[in-house]
Amino acid sequence: MSERVCAVDELIVDQALRVVLDGTAVAVVRDSTGTVHAIGDTCTHGDISLAEGFVEDDTLECWAHGSKFSLATGRPLTLPAYQPVPVFRVTVTGGDVYIDPTPVPDGELPA
Repeated sequence: MSERVCAVDELIVDQALRVVLDGTAVAVVRDSTGTVHAIGDTCTHGDISLAEGFVEDDTLECWAHGSKFSLATGRPLTLPAYQPVPVFRVTVTGGDVYIDPTPVPDGELPA
């Protein structure tokens, strides 16, 4: 069951917001096209909060070592990270952002 995490208006374009769902830290991002994404907040390379990183186009970059993660798939696009972060389903209803706390299975993610 999805949980309300914030209003869309609370999300600054191209900036991540850290939320916690069922004990899991999630980075919520509204990209420059207005699409809202939710990926695991912890960099798989260095246990760093991705929400403190940099959003560019459809990626979120870890501020500590520069690994970039796809907002759509959670897959790392640059080293040193080589393991993906989880991706969560997002629904926007009535101006509110809802996230399903169960990660999307890798086989259901876009290629």
